[in-house]
Amino acid sequence: MKSTRPALSTLDPVWDRIHAEAETAVAAEPLLGGMIHSSILHHATLEKALAFRFSLKLASGEMSEQVLREIADEALADDPAIGEAARADLVATYERDPACSRFLQPLMYFKGFQAVQAHRIAHWLHSRGRTDFASYIQMRMSELFSIDIHPAARIGRGIMIDHAHSIVIGETASVGDNVSMLHSVTLGGTGKEDGDRHPKIGCGVLIGAGAKVLGNITVGACSRIAAGSVVLEDVPPKTTVAGVPARIVGEAGCAQPSITMDQILRGEV
Repeated sequence: MKSTRPALSTLDPVWDRIHAEAETAVAAEPLLGGMIHSSILHHATLEKALAFRFSLKLASGEMSEQVLREIADEALADDPAIGEAARADLVATYERDPACSRFLQPLMYFKGFQAVQAHRIAHWLHSRGRTDFASYIQMRMSELFSIDIHPAARIGRGIMIDHAHSIVIGETASVGDNVSMLHSVTLGGTGKEDGDRHPKIGCGVLIGAGAKVLGNITVGACSRIAAGSVVLEDVPPKTTVAGVPARIVGEAGCAQPSITMDQILRGEV
């Protein structure tokens, strides 16, 4: 007898959980039913829901939801890694942000998550030479979310940006996997130099609120940058830096600071 179990390729525990949470949310708050149905329950996959939220949020008098939805659908279909990264970002936010109690929340309400997903589509456009459209998305992200990420910047998966206000990430910056950062972080240049001029953030790094990392420097994997620091030189892996300008004040304190989110300096300074 033919099995009735779904094929492995159709299993998606992240989307299944979001769908179940959406049904619970509608039952608890019927006034949100229309919004949650159109954003989540109406869609068969997370990719379709992402495309809908992207087009709804970024549309303006200059660009219709329909056009943006077509762009997002094309990007997500062409590059499955975008949807995979979104799932990793959802899980990262749920695991690291104590204010996040459901997978539903980042998709619906957290501008850090939404901005990163918009950037992934802008990056897809930029990498295919569609720089003007990518720039439009960058502009709308800045207007809506107060987050300015150049479309050429490379961002890994499992990213959590908490609060996310006033984030700036420059054109030649790169951010590795499993990075956490808080509001008002800048990954910027130091002047008018051309070429490769922005920071390279390794995997597992924790960047505290208000930190500025400037220039073509490398921040090693699993390091910590204390809140308010100004980093102008390379940071070795698994270390903590603090101050203006930042200096090494100790070890990172744990194997994966971006996951523990421990920002307290205990005797390092």
